Amino acid sequence: MLRLFQYILISLSALLCSSVAMAQSPDELPDTTYHSVSGLEYRVDILDTITDPNLRSHRDLYADVPGIFTFRGSPRRDMPYAGRLDSVPSVIEHEWTFRTDYDGRETNYGVWGGGSGWTGQPVYVEWSDSLMTIQRERSQSLMSNFGSQEIIVGSLCGNVYFIDFQSGRPSREAFKGQNPIKGSVSLDPRLNGNLYVGQGIPCDGAIGAVVYNIFDHKRINYFGRDNQAWRSWGAYDASVIVVDDFVIRASENGTIYKLSATDKEVTMHSKLRYRKGGSAPGMESSPAVYKNYLFTCDNRGNILCTNINTMKPVWCFSNGDDTDATIVVAQEEDGVMLYAGSSVDKQSSPGYCHFTKLNALTGELVWQNKIKCRKMGSSEKVVEGGMFSTPLLGHGDCEGLIFTHICGMGSSDVGTFVAISRSTGEIVYRTRLNHYAWSSPVAFYTPDNKMYIFTGDVTGYAYLIEGESGRIIYKKLMANNFESSPVVVGNTVVVGSRGREIYKFRIR
Repeated sequence: MLRLFQYILISLSALLCSSVAMAQSPDELPDTTYHSVSGLEYRVDILDTITDPNLRSHRDLYADVPGIFTFRGSPRRDMPYAGRLDSVPSVIEHEWTFRTDYDGRETNYGVWGGGSGWTGQPVYVEWSDSLMTIQRERSQSLMSNFGSQEIIVGSLCGNVYFIDFQSGRPSREAFKGQNPIKGSVSLDPRLNGNLYVGQGIPCDGAIGAVVYNIFDHKRINYFGRDNQAWRSWGAYDASVIVVDDFVIRASENGTIYKLSATDKEVTMHSKLRYRKGGSAPGMESSPAVYKNYLFTCDNRGNILCTNINTMKPVWCFSNGDDTDATIVVAQEEDGVMLYAGSSVDKQSSPGYCHFTKLNALTGELVWQNKIKCRKMGSSEKVVEGGMFSTPLLGHGDCEGLIFTHICGMGSSDVGTFVAISRSTGEIVYRTRLNHYAWSSPVAFYTPDNKMYIFTGDVTGYAYLIEGESGRIIYKKLMANNFESSPVVVGNTVVVGSRGREIYKFRIR
């Protein structure tokens, strides 16, 4: 009798999934496996056989939310949010400083302190009156400075902070965490209050992934060590992405997770484990999404495309070395393209940063620029060369360009900001900075669509750069170390520094 009941239940479940699958989005990308996957060993585990695994919609949930809710602002990681200027900028002005706690405990990986590090981008949100009312009714954590514009940022001290955008003062109580947060927190674009946070370094116990609901100011989920993972290091530096009803999370344990999440609970739907050459790689960069295709890169240089519906690989490309900078996906005249850049890690020094453009739907190589660079630092502490900042697509008078930082291009530890042709892959210009940079650049545009770029380096210098020429308009020592990536709002940026500080700057 029990077996009969189970059979009926499974049959009904299959029928339900089949009927829903028929209603999938008409522009679904094909369930294809290219030959490039043949060298990959992988396993897909389906833990939830009841919920339909297929995406019903490919709508960009981040496009209509009031703010910047995830690293680089969208599923494509293409930073669609740009600042606006009335005229040509000439100066960066300090508006406020928020100070975090400081964690001075010694770990196996040094002292992490406070402020924010790589990638460390804040969330910026503009709350509607109705959502402000809901939070006032549900949350006991709100402070007198809670207002309609809020900054949310994870810190190297382990805490998550909430800051009033206008004043720079605390807007609600912080979430107290045990372990440093290196990545960028992500707020659910379905406006259910879920905040996704990844811990990066074990300081007080094991590390894992955390989900807080900020409306109730409660932790609703913690996912620690995955004993089934093919790699033991379980950090979560990647920023999650929400697609339709699913949350996609990439881990440094070599696993990509597909989750279902409400404001009360988080459940595992399925997961993909993979390895190549007997070694399971970890993913520090954030996953990108185009329709039902997911793009990840890892510390073995693999760029992997996965079908979100099935969680099976579509194609795989070897990018030469550890690829930490997040992939950027762009819709161009010739199709959907993907940009990625590697570091000099596994290679001997000097080596090459492989800045690569692929056809995102097939994995075919469009061009690859092998940029010679080297590891930096001293015998006591070696810093990898290559690319760590996520590239920035040019628009306006810089249409056709893509911008990024390359570490270790010269004979010293100075930084190089480069503009690269999106059609040929050739370097259009190089701009020398005071030091190397991991922070991702952001754009501002004037009314006549001239592009200007804000960025920072690891010695705390902030720069304004003319996009078309690479000319430095303004630079000033303004912090300790800008590893973190900024968010841009109007003619302002908010960005963290290693140490204890989160800053707001105004561009004039």
